Amino acid sequence: MGVSATGSSMSGGPAEPAWPDDAVEVGRIAGAWGIKGWLKIQPFASDPQALFSSRAWFVKPPEVSGVQRPVVRSPATQAGYPALLKVTQSKEHGDGVVAQVEGVETRNDAEALRGARLFVGRSSFPTADKDEFYWVDLIGLAVVNRGGDALGTVIGLIDTGPHSVLRVLPIGLVPSEASPEAERLIPFVAAYVDDVSLPLKRITVDWGLEY
Repeated sequence: MGVSATGSSMSGGPAEPAWPDDAVEVGRIAGAWGIKGWLKIQPFASDPQALFSSRAWFVKPPEVSGVQRPVVRSPATQAGYPALLKVTQSKEHGDGVVAQVEGVETRNDAEALRGARLFVGRSSFPTADKDEFYWVDLIGLAVVNRGGDALGTVIGLIDTGPHSVLRVLPIGLVPSEASPEAERLIPFVAAYVDDVSLPLKRITVDWGLEY
């Protein structure tokens, strides 16, 4: 487990938080906001509460491939990107988030962090309301229909605005080799989703094999 931001080192000074074992990618730095070093953040969910759940944002450099991995368990290593950003202020702004962090004082400082990927520990997320789920908790769940037919596994979600859509890859297909047309797209709404069981790692839907 990581050391909390309020912990102390053996010497009595404040301890730096360790990279959390349950790190989840929650957004990326889109650029600078204003002239005083504020950062513009693009959250990976329509509700950015995961970003606000921690005052310590762990950092990885941009991925050259452009493929986002929802969970990473190693610290940042690329020169030019810090392993940790300590947040002093953050707030929603338009469809994103703006934040001020320690050590970033000018617009040029903020622009130098453009593209950096931001992570926080899953355990720090606010408790979701009843019938609400974090995307990261749905990815990897098996999807079955009312008849017990296996439809596949959730490999991601699409935010359409009004609601999210499950990206379900049929059993036997490999994500890196499957075409987008092979995916089943199931709206994550009550009309189609009967039950979500995180303990059973299963989602039950009203959806036919032929859809």
